[in-house]
Amino acid sequence: MAPTSKNSTAAGKGRGIAIGAAVLVAALLLGFFSFTATKPDSGASNDSASDTPVADVSTDPQEGVYPELEKLARRDAKDPLAQGRADAPVVLVEYADFKCGFCGKFARDTEPGLVKKYVENGTLRIEWRNFPIFGAESEAAARGAWAAGRQGRFWQFHEAAYAEGAKEKGFGAERLTALAEQAGVEDLDRFAKDLDSAAAKKAVGEDTEEAYKLGATSTPSFLVNGRPLAGAQPAETFEQAIEQAAAAAKQQDGKQQEGKK
Repeated sequence: MAPTSKNSTAAGKGRGIAIGAAVLVAALLLGFFSFTATKPDSGASNDSASDTPVADVSTDPQEGVYPELEKLARRDAKDPLAQGRADAPVVLVEYADFKCGFCGKFARDTEPGLVKKYVENGTLRIEWRNFPIFGAESEAAARGAWAAGRQGRFWQFHEAAYAEGAKEKGFGAERLTALAEQAGVEDLDRFAKDLDSAAAKKAVGEDTEEAYKLGATSTPSFLVNGRPLAGAQPAETFEQAIEQAAAAAKQQDGKQQEGKK
C-alpha cells in the first residue's frame, strides 16, 4: 500500500471537503484503479504503463461523474500551477509526484497532445496538485515546483523535472536549483527561500491532504469534471472523458440559457 500522508495537519481548515456517500463511492473507485495501476511499492517497473488497466469511460457523459468532486476544481485565474482558461468547460485535476515514472510518461507522452487539442482552443483547463508519496525528495521536488511557480515558471520546471532520465538524477538541493535554472527561474535566491518556506510546505500539504481524502493511493490520479481516472491511461481515454465532459457542460449551459427565457 502507499505510504500514509505525513502532511495531514490542519490543511483542511481553509478548504474542507464534505465527503458524502457519492464521494465515498468515487474514493473507492479512484483508490482501486490508483492502487492497481501505479502502487509505489510494486515490484514492477514504474516507467512503463503497458499493464496499466484502462479506465472504463461510459458512453453516458453523466455516469461516473460526481458533482462533489467537480467542485474541487479551483478555477483561480491567478493559479501558477494551472494552465488554460479559468472558465473552460472542462477541468482536469492531476494529483502527481515528480519521482513517479507513470506521471512522467503522462507528462511527456499524453499531456502535450491534450494541451494542443483542448487547452489551446479553450475547452480544457489543467490544474496541478502536488501529491508527493515517494519520500523526502518527492516532497522537496513538490516544494521546488511550487517555488518555481511563484516566479511564473511552474510548467517549465514541470517539463524539466519530467524530462527523460531526470528523476534518475534525484531531487537534492543542488539538483533542484539546476532544474530551476533550466526552467528559467530568474531569482534563484528567492527560489531557495520559497522552496524551504512555511508557505510552500502548507501548499503541498493541502494538496496532499486533498488527494488522500479522495482515496488516491498512488500517482497519477485525475479528476475530469468530477470523473475519477487513475494511472497513465491511453490518450484516447482522456480524450473521451474530456469530450464527454465538454458535451455535458454544453448541454447544461443550454438548459440554463433556456431557463432564463
